[in-house]
Amino acid sequence: MVTSLNILLAEDNLADARLVKEVMREGKFLATLHHVEDGVEAMAFLRRQPPYQDKPRPDLLLLDLNMPRKDGWEVLDDIRADADLSGLPVIIMTTSDVHSDVQRAYDRHANCFLTKPVELEDFIRMITLLKDFWLTAVRLPPA
Repeated sequence: MVTSLNILLAEDNLADARLVKEVMREGKFLATLHHVEDGVEAMAFLRRQPPYQDKPRPDLLLLDLNMPRKDGWEVLDDIRADADLSGLPVIIMTTSDVHSDVQRAYDRHANCFLTKPVELEDFIRMITLLKDFWLTAVRLPPA
């Protein structure tokens, strides 16, 4: 079991990003959370381009679909087309619960699709389940 992971959260909704950070802190996640607000920044972070050249390669990506400049679909396509990034586990975390979005995400090789709950307790429960599964039970490839 990995004792400490690096997670990249690509999320333009600052309230949702703050909530994920808080739940991770309160839940004592053995992970460092890095946050970017759009898909352009996400790809720069993943490729270690300025200003992210000194950041670690994430072990896991939490990816929102609806972001400015470059949306989550484009980011997912870029990751899967890049030989250096293609093995990165990508968890789609979005407000969408449309069946076609779920199918499209898996067709593009997302590892998981989570719909963000509206209720605070449900959101906290989802992030805790994410921790229990992805950070405890699953064995991730090296970053």
